[in-house]
Amino acid sequence: MVTPYKTNLLVHSLTLLGVISAIPALAQDLGEVVVTVSRSEQRSFDAPAAVQSVSRDTIQSSGPQVNLSESLNRVPGLTILDRQNYAQDLQVSIRGFGARSAFGIRGIRLLIDGIPATTPDGQGQGSSISLTSTDHIEVLRGPLALMYGNSSGGVIQAFSKAAPKEAEVGYQYYAGSYGLHRADYQFGDTVGTVGILADYGTMTIDGYRANSFTERKQFNGKLGFDLNEQLHVNMVFNQFDMPLAQDPLGLTRAQLIKDPSAAGTSAISTLTRKAVLQNQLGSSATYTLDQDRSLTGRAYYGTRENTQYLASNKWVGLNRAYYGVGLQYNAHAVWSDIPVNWAAGYEFDRSREYRQGGDTLKGQKSGPSTRSEDNQSENSDLFVQGTALVSDRVSIAAGLRSSSVRFVSDDYYPVSVNDPNGSGNVSYQATSPVLGVTWHVSENLNLYANYGKGFETPTLAEMAYLPKPASNTLLLGQFNTTLNASSSQHYELGTKWVPSDTSRVDLALYQIDTVDEIVVLRNSLGQNAYQNAPGTSRTGWELSGSKQFTPHLALTASASMIDAHYSQSFTSGTTPVASGKQLPGIPQTSLFSELAWTSEPAGAAKRGGLRLGLEMVQAGRIYANDTNTESADGHTVVNLSASQRWNLGKGALTAYARINNVSDERYVGSVLVNQTANPPQSYEPGLPQNWTLGLSLNLPI
Repeated sequence: MVTPYKTNLLVHSLTLLGVISAIPALAQDLGEVVVTVSRSEQRSFDAPAAVQSVSRDTIQSSGPQVNLSESLNRVPGLTILDRQNYAQDLQVSIRGFGARSAFGIRGIRLLIDGIPATTPDGQGQGSSISLTSTDHIEVLRGPLALMYGNSSGGVIQAFSKAAPKEAEVGYQYYAGSYGLHRADYQFGDTVGTVGILADYGTMTIDGYRANSFTERKQFNGKLGFDLNEQLHVNMVFNQFDMPLAQDPLGLTRAQLIKDPSAAGTSAISTLTRKAVLQNQLGSSATYTLDQDRSLTGRAYYGTRENTQYLASNKWVGLNRAYYGVGLQYNAHAVWSDIPVNWAAGYEFDRSREYRQGGDTLKGQKSGPSTRSEDNQSENSDLFVQGTALVSDRVSIAAGLRSSSVRFVSDDYYPVSVNDPNGSGNVSYQATSPVLGVTWHVSENLNLYANYGKGFETPTLAEMAYLPKPASNTLLLGQFNTTLNASSSQHYELGTKWVPSDTSRVDLALYQIDTVDEIVVLRNSLGQNAYQNAPGTSRTGWELSGSKQFTPHLALTASASMIDAHYSQSFTSGTTPVASGKQLPGIPQTSLFSELAWTSEPAGAAKRGGLRLGLEMVQAGRIYANDTNTESADGHTVVNLSASQRWNLGKGALTAYARINNVSDERYVGSVLVNQTANPPQSYEPGLPQNWTLGLSLNLPI
């Protein structure tokens, strides 16, 4: 059924398409370069996939650079539910993959400078990305993302800024609503052939809701150097320290209506909170064999300590060590007069975490530990992919990845009747092929079609609990090896069109059919158990475009719609779920648009002056449970932004100001899926009207 909200979105999208294509304007280069699709540099217009790149300027102007949601909300098909709950991180999904996550990121691969920020089982945290030192972020959607292995419903890859040619220092400071204070310090230089970039930032916020104070500190350092003319090396060290993030929990509908700023039931009495310390060191090296061939290797090692206090009067502690290596060969060749770019490689990653748990009393550990186990995951993957220009108008992209993922759990806690031994192991294997064809209709128009087969294993966190027999709410701290890996078939049609030198339109249509989808069985007081649903279906479209109307006025916009539903009926616990029910956690529609005016013309060197922006962000209805009896209405938020840059010789001073949710609309920012409390605490409110002021200073030294 086409709802009025979906009809309005379609009208807005068609209007956007008409505006972008109809108005002539001055020349401007719109050809951004991406590497995520083919693992080598190419124009995004030529890439046979749905891929967007978000620039440094956009990241800088979108907010205090704390959350990915500030700047990635303009990417169609990608949903980031800004929970304003730093204890649980953002809820990120691409074409519905990852929407089940109660915390952190699932089903999407994260990479930072080519080094994985996702563990072998598919877990990742958006907070691993230091936005203040990020140059640009690429988002890949569709079948070609499957070439990144397990849990690749999409790929988000961040690239750090390059070291400046001359020594310079930078300072940023932001203040905002609800006690936000954000400071960042940077230093960069090139000494001989060694490029140095160091970034240290701090953030504290009281939070809109009760029990949501957060303190975060982050360091990101990068060294780049040439050992000789052929060998370039990058080394990256990142530390993320969050000594305290209070968890306000979800609200019932009655609590949401009464006071959306309140904490959820038991949050204050049990002092729900989390502390995280993560360190990661990684290195990549590229050896150029000749102008057509190169070899790239990577290695990394990291640790993560995580302690969380739950509303169930339980605490959970994780102590993780993880590492990995990879080797990739890139080549350009001519086979039977056909130009071919191809890459082949091997990747191995391993994670080992010691899990403990116990009881709490008034938010403090009480009594002996009640859980002690060693959880391990690892993957071993081989891949090959390439693109061949078979004629002047037709190119073919193909790839194959063979993956093996293994999980092992050793339970050290004494066996009892109420707590049997939770040791176990399980392995998953999959071969993921992709195939695509692109018709290069003209220099300004490409049409493409892609197919791919992917898979997704459960994560260690999703295997950590089993439903307790004869109970509809309680869970057992037992390793669940009964979960199957999901298998998905992806179909995609797309077009990329440049109607003028200053306009661009990207459109993608897709169909995804999944067997054994991993879904939330039960969400109880911060603990989650999962099961497999027999079948799901996702059908949708994504539209994005940009237009430079005049040298001073530009429009950027995107829209997407998805019908994600269960294609087969099943039983969730004891509750029957009928086929046709919508998958929870996935907004059905989304729209982003920004109209920006600059006092200096686009493309001006070292552009200074004033920039004004008007944003409109819309999101459709989102369901909170499998039976679709709990849901949140769609909403529309209008944001205003302004910045003023003063050039100071080789340096610059920039002031920023933002007012978000100008109309002070009350809305639900995210939902917690399949809550078992009665009534369910399913809702996390979005922010009312809020403001941010910032200052950025860069000076040569």
